[in-house]
Amino acid sequence: MSFVSDFFSRYTSPLALMRLGIMGMNQRNVNYIGRYNKRRLYPLVDNKLLTKKMALEHKVNVPNLVGAVRNQVEAQNIINILGDKKEFCIKPAQGSGGKGILVITNREGKSFIKASGQAISIHDLRGHVFNILAGLFSLGGKPDIALIEDLIHFDPCFEGYSYEGVPDTRVIVFQGFPVMCMMRLSTAASDGKANLHQGAVGVGIDIRTGRAVRAVQHNDTIEFHSDTNKDLYQLQVPSWDEVLHLASSCYEMSGLGYIGTDIVLDKFRGPMLLELNARPGMAIQTANNAGLLPRLRLIESLNRRSNMSVEAKVAFSKKHFGVYNS
Repeated sequence: MSFVSDFFSRYTSPLALMRLGIMGMNQRNVNYIGRYNKRRLYPLVDNKLLTKKMALEHKVNVPNLVGAVRNQVEAQNIINILGDKKEFCIKPAQGSGGKGILVITNREGKSFIKASGQAISIHDLRGHVFNILAGLFSLGGKPDIALIEDLIHFDPCFEGYSYEGVPDTRVIVFQGFPVMCMMRLSTAASDGKANLHQGAVGVGIDIRTGRAVRAVQHNDTIEFHSDTNKDLYQLQVPSWDEVLHLASSCYEMSGLGYIGTDIVLDKFRGPMLLELNARPGMAIQTANNAGLLPRLRLIESLNRRSNMSVEAKVAFSKKHFGVYNS
């Protein structure tokens, strides 16, 4: 295959993207984020501690908070905050892209065992917390708070679909309507993080059924997970209606009209809200091989959408945006 034919087989024209209804970043920023997301509400989603407090007030299922470390004195006392906890996760309150997340799966004597199997000391643990407090992983490098949460035990139905990390479901919600969904599956290339830009796998999920539509890695279509060789097209998200209802309810909870909701399925507690994103990325369109614009414009054309219940909005999305019949 020549260079020219290879180039045109991998890339498409702006006109073709327009016909598919693919939304660009400028359109997203001006027409949806700028128009429907009030800036005064951003701290509620940019700060995971505020998000968690807001979710608890609205009785939304979230991972249990073990403690929050706000200064170096509290960091020195972290062993008392942890108590006898053997499994937990430490993350920055204002982190992004999975940076600064430390997952501990066990304790052996004075050592803490990471998800990779590596043992670290309490000195290493404190050092990580100090880095979080200093803003090493936070948006804009601002001083931050370290959150300690109970470890999530992902549903066994996802066994083999993710490498080390916890798979999560990203649902784009517009005015309370679930618009497009994908699962993000970590890989060795993404260092166990569900970040598509680092090499994680994105699996488009059908809104009607919760079944896999398409799978991509580095924007290329794939069929099997690169590390586990699991058939990605066999993936189906359980408790799908609960996932959609949880995502839809985040609109009224946050007041943000265009958001990305990140939801995990715990084998003991079911669907849980992990975090919210006021500036969700565009890769979800690639994973679904579909554009966001036709769906967003259909919702904008509804005259009485503000009067619709969560149940009605979910039913509307399943009816109009579904790919599979059953």
